[in-house]
Amino acid sequence: MEEKIKIGVSSCLLGEKVRYDGGHKHNDYVADTLGAYFSYVAVCPEVECGMPTPREVIRLEGNPGSPRLMTRVTHRDVSDQMVSYRETRLEQLKTEDLCGYILKKDSPSCGLWRVKVYQGQGMVKSGSGMFAAGLVKQFPLLPVEEEGRLNDPKIRENFIERVFSYQRWKDFLSDKPTAGKLVAFHTRHKLLLMAHNPQIYREMGKLVARSSSLKFTELLHNYENMLMSGLAFFATPKKHSDVLMHIMGYFKKELSGAEKAEMLDLIAQYKNLLVPLIVPLTLLRHYIAKYDQQYLKNQVYLNPHPKELMLRNHV
Repeated sequence: MEEKIKIGVSSCLLGEKVRYDGGHKHNDYVADTLGAYFSYVAVCPEVECGMPTPREVIRLEGNPGSPRLMTRVTHRDVSDQMVSYRETRLEQLKTEDLCGYILKKDSPSCGLWRVKVYQGQGMVKSGSGMFAAGLVKQFPLLPVEEEGRLNDPKIRENFIERVFSYQRWKDFLSDKPTAGKLVAFHTRHKLLLMAHNPQIYREMGKLVARSSSLKFTELLHNYENMLMSGLAFFATPKKHSDVLMHIMGYFKKELSGAEKAEMLDLIAQYKNLLVPLIVPLTLLRHYIAKYDQQYLKNQVYLNPHPKELMLRNHV
């Protein structure tokens, strides 16, 4: 098996007993299913910044845009303690070359969205955990998700697809990149990018075409930004269907009338949410192999992540 992809994770999700009550939040999918492909850098901001286990519950208070981190009963402000630790830990994470990060939802340190922020006698669910907020600011292109949201098939597939794409990009950068290699990388990712954001894909094509007029380091920087920003858009049934029709166009001369009708019917069924993406894609893979279509064989879109994860069986 290939070397595992390195990503960050909230320690409690791996079963480490670092919660305020001395417990954990072991997540089978994160620890076991994804653990077969990911090598984890486990982080618990609360323990690592010096808080004991077990410990007094902490929570966010004040302005949701810049809340303070307070102990619930004694009302001790531990914000500076967390921020000081956060700065150091995020610098350390730069050396880990992470390709993604999975955070614990609802946590005042690790929650990414809709974390409770208390204001007097009231409460709003619109904050971000103090460590999580710093993480996404420090690593704006890094695929980051909460473990709870990975229960949604579309969010799960999008996150994992971005993680594997980021790893491919990092592998590209580590292998003496050239303008020619960038063209090849861009070509291989054409259909995948079209399924996420056709407009950004076209802009990336223009960027690659201007490679001779830009500093190569600037070109790579801009391409990476567009690559990860484009993949962050969800690949909808409509966009997938357009890509499937595009693939089908390569077999106009080979397919019989009945085969074309069957293929069009499967694409329509998928677009109308009657069957998952894997159904029309499987038949297209059959034709790609049967007619030895080399260009399509090299498209990442056909296998953007391990088939064993069965992500396209549910989108």
